[in-house]
Amino acid sequence: MDIFTLAIAVPSSLIIGVVLVLAFRYIQGIFGKRTAVTEADNILMKAREERRGMLLEAQEEILQSRREGESELRERRSELRAVERRVANREENVEGRARNLEKRERKTGEREKEIDQIYSEAELVKDQQVVKLEAVADLSMDEAKEFITRQAEDDISHELAVRYRDMEEDVRNEANDKARMILGQAIQRLASDVVSEATVSRVPLASDDMKGRLIGREGRNIRAIEAATGVDLIIDDTPEAVTLSCFDPVRREIARLAITKLVADGRIHPARIEDMTQKATTEVEEIIWKSGEDAVLEADIRGLHREIIRLVGRLKYRYSYGENVLMHCLEVSHLAGLMAAEIGANVKIAKVGGLLHDIGKALSHEIEGPHAEIGADIASKYNVSRRVVSCIAEHHDDEMTSVESFLVAAADALSAARPGSRRDTVENYIKRMEELEEVAGSFEGIEKCFAIQAGREVRIMVEPESIDDVSASTLARDVVKSIEEKLAYPGQIKVVVIREKRSIEYAR
Repeated sequence: MDIFTLAIAVPSSLIIGVVLVLAFRYIQGIFGKRTAVTEADNILMKAREERRGMLLEAQEEILQSRREGESELRERRSELRAVERRVANREENVEGRARNLEKRERKTGEREKEIDQIYSEAELVKDQQVVKLEAVADLSMDEAKEFITRQAEDDISHELAVRYRDMEEDVRNEANDKARMILGQAIQRLASDVVSEATVSRVPLASDDMKGRLIGREGRNIRAIEAATGVDLIIDDTPEAVTLSCFDPVRREIARLAITKLVADGRIHPARIEDMTQKATTEVEEIIWKSGEDAVLEADIRGLHREIIRLVGRLKYRYSYGENVLMHCLEVSHLAGLMAAEIGANVKIAKVGGLLHDIGKALSHEIEGPHAEIGADIASKYNVSRRVVSCIAEHHDDEMTSVESFLVAAADALSAARPGSRRDTVENYIKRMEELEEVAGSFEGIEKCFAIQAGREVRIMVEPESIDDVSASTLARDVVKSIEEKLAYPGQIKVVVIREKRSIEYAR
């Protein structure tokens, strides 16, 4: 086949193919339209049937809703008619009550008019009677009221005074009975032993030859002992004993232990004396600390500063009228605690105050002032409770700031006044009281004079006509100076001058 024929055949074949494809698509389109029409008719028929079903259901629902609405409407109308009937009944009742109320108001108004008329007539009669009474009594209304009021006030004041006096007497008697019972119970429960001890320090010797060894060559040993201990060593004719003299009981005890060790050892020379004195000092410090701890444990007290405990232990070597001060403080602590428990006071405060009330005596020779003030200052320094400090400072005062202060003062008086507590004979006690009263009562204008609290206080009653308030203060100072010049006494003496003016009348 030549090229020309091929060139004509190829385009012809392409044209025929295109014509066949177009014919095929045309035939397919005709058949597709018919199928789509048939499907559309089927869908339309189904939609019409569904529409008819939905219309039927909607009509049934509308009918049902209408029936229910009509039924509810009938019920509401029935309820409304019932409410209308009740409202009508209530209106009728209200109208009836209103009519009754109007009738009552009219009757009340009429009664008020009658009452006003009667009241006016009564006031008129009252005024007439008052005028007649004033004329008869020769007193006006105001004067009569004042007279009656004054008389009533006098009667009430007199009755109140009588009642107050009776109540005060009853309370005083009851308080005295209660106080006696509490003190008796506290003393009976304590029942401590007699604590009087000797204050003379003596060192026994195996023989009198030891006295010469204590003196030493040209007195060097006795000078070394006195220099190391600060105690005067008295060597006299007392057989087989030497006496120690010192105002400090702790140093006296150190000297006693040192000399006892020297005598037992037999080697007495200045170097050995210093060594034994150092050992005795250490031993006494341990005894003081142990005594303070034992006292605190026995009193069941906790939380005290170490220095306070050491000062309490130093009281082991202090004596007051032959009474060991540490034993006295323990006794006061127990008594104050027992009495506080009986009356419902603070037991801890009372016990601590009782144990520390004389702690100032551990330093009274080193610091000037009364031992109560010294003890209070020491307690404040080491952060002791303020209420305990008050107990320490006030245990010799008349004015107390707390119940526990009263208890500590009472326990102190009980412990000091107990038979056997102090080595003081009755004759010496009476003589000291008489001398004190004689010196204090030797001034002009004094009516009475009393020595109380075992000679710790003097109360002076003066004549109010001859001594005024200013002169009373001057008299107190003069009495203090006279006591200081003429008497020898331990501790301090409080002088109280009392000037009292009384007005007394008698009803006959």
